[in-house]
Amino acid sequence: MIPLIIFYLHIVAALYILTYQYQKENIASGFVSLSFFLLIFSVGWSICTYISTLIIEPEGFGFFLDRNTISLILLSVSEVTFYFVFFRETTSQQN
Repeated sequence: MIPLIIFYLHIVAALYILTYQYQKENIASGFVSLSFFLLIFSVGWSICTYISTLIIEPEGFGFFLDRNTISLILLSVSEVTFYFVFFRETTSQQN
């Protein structure tokens, strides 16, 4: 159930990125941002699965927190951190 919620959140985030960039610039920019999001998701998921394979046993910490769920949670936390740092708008004060 947790992986399904995480996938739904990623679908909502992908649609948000596409529409935000489309409204801000144009449709090409929206699709470029969407492809960047999908690339980060696929590569990040592979890396997080590899890390969780090294650290955690296949059964994980219970029925709801198996190794795949933990790798998706690790991916989501790292993606949110990355996107907040990468897409943060800097405000400069002029004197």
